[in-house]
Amino acid sequence: MDQLAEAVPYLGKRNLKAARWVVIIIALVAPIIAMMFGRTWVRILDFALLYMMLALGLNLVVGFAGLLDLGYIAFYAVGAYTWAFLASPHFGVHWPFWAILPLGAGFAAMAGIILGFPVLRLRGDYLAIVTLGFGEIVRIFMNNLNYPVNITNGPQGINALDSMNLFGWDLARNLTIGDVQIHSLYLYYYFFLLCVAGSIMFIQRMQISRIGRAWAAMRDDELAAKAIGINTRNLKLLAFSLGATFGGVAGGLFGSFQGFVSPESFSLMESIAVLTMVVFGGMGNIAGAVVGALALTALPEILRNIAVPLQETLFGHVLLDPEVLRMLLLSLAMILMMLLRPGGLIPAHARYSRPELLGKGVRT
Repeated sequence: MDQLAEAVPYLGKRNLKAARWVVIIIALVAPIIAMMFGRTWVRILDFALLYMMLALGLNLVVGFAGLLDLGYIAFYAVGAYTWAFLASPHFGVHWPFWAILPLGAGFAAMAGIILGFPVLRLRGDYLAIVTLGFGEIVRIFMNNLNYPVNITNGPQGINALDSMNLFGWDLARNLTIGDVQIHSLYLYYYFFLLCVAGSIMFIQRMQISRIGRAWAAMRDDELAAKAIGINTRNLKLLAFSLGATFGGVAGGLFGSFQGFVSPESFSLMESIAVLTMVVFGGMGNIAGAVVGALALTALPEILRNIAVPLQETLFGHVLLDPEVLRMLLLSLAMILMMLLRPGGLIPAHARYSRPELLGKGVRT
């Protein structure tokens, strides 16, 4: 919370308490403001919160531990398909969310450990290539496990997934309180917001713990970390598994919200998009991951609503597809960040392990 509050212009440096309240108020009223422009924008905010969870999880691996992971979306797929298998008519199983989400997180953590063991001695480009291959293997498996036994329903995906049901309270149904009706998109938003807030609190405590400091040492110089007695093998496995856990939970929430999962939702481009959010916002910084996810989820949609009508007005037809524009925006964001602000929008503190130094402007 403090890192997000510090990112608030003007107030973040002068009145941290007021900045915290600004962050809380903006988070609470955001869907109400978005609804003024249509329900689509509330849905975009819901997806932005899911991407925040993904960015926070990937930030543990890339930003804190310094392990480049280009297959992170595979853990998202594991969580989503766990929900699809256990909460849909596909296998005729309809388990409650409090059983499925921990299972999805556990399966994703196991996948993270399975990925981590073979790559313990790899660094840099080699690590990126192996993780990229892992992500594609998972997607191809999901795409082809429909013969001879139909497990994933192949490229058709699995539909009619159960929505999130909180002890009898179905988030997919509008909530009526007296004469006031609250749309289901609001309900999902505030539930996802609660999940993101919990993730931030957990990661913030992890960041200033002994494990967080050991990750930072390993990221900066692995040989030096080994020399002072840090078990880099276990820390790498912990980073992969813990980051994967966040991906698994986000995948389960995605399945419940979308009501449909298919392999095309977990392509390499999605992994690159999440990595771009982390780099764009600021690696190793919680606020950077949150702001980067929000910016790169909302900006392509804003661009879609501006660029498409503009192309039709100027040329009479659409020259660039909205998806192409999204990839173009992600590419430009990465290039501009590398050239103008290598630390990201909100650079990480150099000595974040000591909270008393946060107010003294010590930065990388």
